[in-house]
Amino acid sequence: MTRKTRIRAALVTATALVTAATVTVGISAAGGDSKSAKPSKKQIAALFDGWNKTLKTGDAEKVTDRYADDAVLLPTVSNKIRTNHAEIEDYFHHFLENKPVGKKTKTIINILDNNSAIDTGSYYFILTDPKTGEKKRVDARYTYEYEKRGGKWLIVNHHSSMMPEG
Repeated sequence: MTRKTRIRAALVTATALVTAATVTVGISAAGGDSKSAKPSKKQIAALFDGWNKTLKTGDAEKVTDRYADDAVLLPTVSNKIRTNHAEIEDYFHHFLENKPVGKKTKTIINILDNNSAIDTGSYYFILTDPKTGEKKRVDARYTYEYEKRGGKWLIVNHHSSMMPEG
C-alpha cells in the first residue's frame, strides 16, 4: 500500500467514524427522553384503570385532566367530536350523570416508543339512568392514544363507539 493510499484509507475511516457519531447523536436527540425506557404493556393498560377510577369520582374536571390540552375525543354516546378541554369536560359532565362503570373485554396494546402507545379493543359500560335508576349496558370499541408529556401520560386521542351489531 502506498503512502497516498494509506492517507486516503485513514481519511475515509475518519470520515466514516465522524458520520457514525453524528448519526448516533442525532438519533439519540430525536428519540425524546433517552433516560426513560419504553413502557410495558401492563403500564399502558393501567392507564385505562386510572381513567376508569376517575370516572367513579363523578368529577368531569378530574376526568378531563387525563387528556392533553390538544386531545381529540370521539365519544361513545354523543355524535359531537370534542377537540378542546371545555368540550371534553362538557361531554363528561353529562356522561358522568349516568354513573358509568367500564370494563374491558379485549385489549390490544402497541408500544410505539418511549413516549407513546396505543391501547385499542372493546369494552362495555354499565350506565344508570339518573331519573329511573334503570341500568343499561353499552358495548363499544375503543382506541386510546397516549403520549408522555412533561413526565405524565396523557390521552391525546380517544375514540369510543357503540358496537354496530348488538
